[in-house]
Amino acid sequence: MDDELATQSQITAEIRAAHADYAAGREAGAPAETRTRTDFPPYRSSVLRHPTKDPRHVDPEIIELWSPAFGHSDVAPIEADLTAQHTGEPLGERIVVTGKLLDGEGRPVRRQLIELWQANAGGRYIHKRDRHPAPLDPNFTGTGRLITDDDGTYRFTTIKPGAYPWKNHDNAWRPAHIHFSVFGDSFTQRLITQMYFPGDPLFPLDPIYNSMVDDAARERLVAAYDHDLTSPEWSLGYRWDIVLTGSKATWFERSGEE
Repeated sequence: MDDELATQSQITAEIRAAHADYAAGREAGAPAETRTRTDFPPYRSSVLRHPTKDPRHVDPEIIELWSPAFGHSDVAPIEADLTAQHTGEPLGERIVVTGKLLDGEGRPVRRQLIELWQANAGGRYIHKRDRHPAPLDPNFTGTGRLITDDDGTYRFTTIKPGAYPWKNHDNAWRPAHIHFSVFGDSFTQRLITQMYFPGDPLFPLDPIYNSMVDDAARERLVAAYDHDLTSPEWSLGYRWDIVLTGSKATWFERSGEE
């Protein structure tokens, strides 16, 4: 059968086999894999989408001359509230997502730019290549940014994104997720990752989520529901720390990955 027509049962079986092979290797003494696998057969297009040539080193100072720039004064507080960027209320379940940006020693990374982007409540992005027939929401753009405070804390108010189809195989759906990017001292240090929501029934079916074969590393991408962050009659709260380095580091995409 053509790869594009693979059934969910086939994809699920391949995911389980890859995870079982990894678990067997760990028992035999193989090192832990804390990153996504570049060539992950259940993720059909991974072979075509990752870089095929070695990275090329360039002068970061030259890149900075041509890259966009930001300053603290350029990031307005309203940019952290994705529900307040238009004249009307967006559709969907209002949520607060907060946490800390930490280094591998648990120290806060303060005054760093964090960006997020996501689909709307119907599972559609405002992007010309998004062909999902779900409706666009005129009151929701799906992008936000902020600067972490002195404790490394970030806090976004947004709408819980919907799951969406992505044509990796027959009846393929991505779990609800939010994309995050973290900047260091410059744009050349940008790191990108994804945050998921607890208890999503699509987790075992999604080859992107499961391309991380290590259970603990994969679970670090899932936020925790926090009722103390939940506001009566207003929003639900989720907490998710982003760890940049060390054994508990959040997974980040390598350059060229999506």
